[in-house]
Amino acid sequence: MVSYLKTTSGMENYTRGETREVEMEPVFEIDKDCVDMKVNAGSKIRNLMGYAMNKVKNPSVKKIVWNGSGKAITKTVTCAEIMKRKIKDLHQITKLRNRRIEEYWEPNIEGLERLKVNRDISAISILLSKDPLDANTPGYQAPGSFEEFWKSELQQQKPSKRKHRKYYTKKDFEKNRNTETPRS
Repeated sequence: MVSYLKTTSGMENYTRGETREVEMEPVFEIDKDCVDMKVNAGSKIRNLMGYAMNKVKNPSVKKIVWNGSGKAITKTVTCAEIMKRKIKDLHQITKLRNRRIEEYWEPNIEGLERLKVNRDISAISILLSKDPLDANTPGYQAPGSFEEFWKSELQQQKPSKRKHRKYYTKKDFEKNRNTETPRS
């Protein structure tokens, strides 16, 4: 009979208490001519895009900021890219940062101290603007710069020569088997 030692992480002596997000200053200034879109992991792209496109159609709206963190980062980038394809001539500035979450763990056993755990979660903010932005700002992309990059990249590459292979089907093998002459 084999006995197993119980390994513990030590956290069974604690219960999760208060959780709060450390307030951070906004990455981009949000004013009346700007739409602030917060993307969550459970958000539907169709709903986000419908709302954003309706807002951007208003001539007084000049900017839109897409914000997402954690598992929502890819969805945030997708929304911004879809908008750039639907509305041409948008200037873009992208900023990356971390959100800090503080978790407090309360001890279940007397004599233990209260624990504070800091979690940093990656976040992205993408500013899209109808008006020109400062091109010297880190993270700036000019309208159409991405398409121009790929056009020039494709022109530089030479078409590769591919060897064509014939793919045989089951019928081909049966036909070959029937047409073979017996060897003597």
